[in-house]
Amino acid sequence: MERPASNRQLKVAREIQKDMAEILRSKGMAAFGGAMVTVSEVRVSPDLSLAKTYVSIFPSAKSDEVMKILKDNVRAYRGELGRTVGGQLRIVPEIVFYLDTSLDYAEHIDELLKK
Repeated sequence: MERPASNRQLKVAREIQKDMAEILRSKGMAAFGGAMVTVSEVRVSPDLSLAKTYVSIFPSAKSDEVMKILKDNVRAYRGELGRTVGGQLRIVPEIVFYLDTSLDYAEHIDELLKK
């Protein structure tokens, strides 16, 4: 069972979410094949060395393509993140991207309820 996140973890996660969202937004939709990418959540490990970054992708049909782009460029994004949070954190956490499917799930439930 996971223990609840500390205040520090939550603060760092919020800061990384805000900064990573801005980094991805600044790339523009063209960098992601016309898809819109939003950072829906960030979870930071207790030692602050890993940031699990959950992204929502619209349209969801481009999810595989966009996830590949994100994973291929993760070092560059971490570097940019380091330049933004470098003053606040001793080490910039490793970034791992995960697809947030909660919107697809909600859409699916909505479709089922309409039947």
